[in-house]
Amino acid sequence: MKLITAVIKPEILTKVRDELTQLGVHGMTASEVQGYGSLHAAGFQPKVRIEIVVPADQVDDVVDAVCRGAFTGKAGDGKIWITPVDHVVRVRTGEADHDALWPARVRRWEGDVTSAAGSR
Repeated sequence: MKLITAVIKPEILTKVRDELTQLGVHGMTASEVQGYGSLHAAGFQPKVRIEIVVPADQVDDVVDAVCRGAFTGKAGDGKIWITPVDHVVRVRTGEADHDALWPARVRRWEGDVTSAAGSR
């Protein structure tokens, strides 16, 4: 598994999402951030950081889709980097990428759902 992180212009987020959806990627996280690059004299600029976790064999296709969606040809189009991901666990179901390696850890909190919700 790999984490693809991209920082792009906010106005292009919908186009990037559309490219990813056409590719079959239906989940990502987007956060509003600020940053500057080589043109730092302009100060911090609003950006959007998107994060997508995909199987390693999909990385090239996803990076291409983000590039297609984010490209304007102007300074500040963004950056993309890829990071290895050791494990992924879906909190609601306990489903994990490595259930066979550590199944006892995956759903250990399930019995505490009522008490955890009531203690808020």
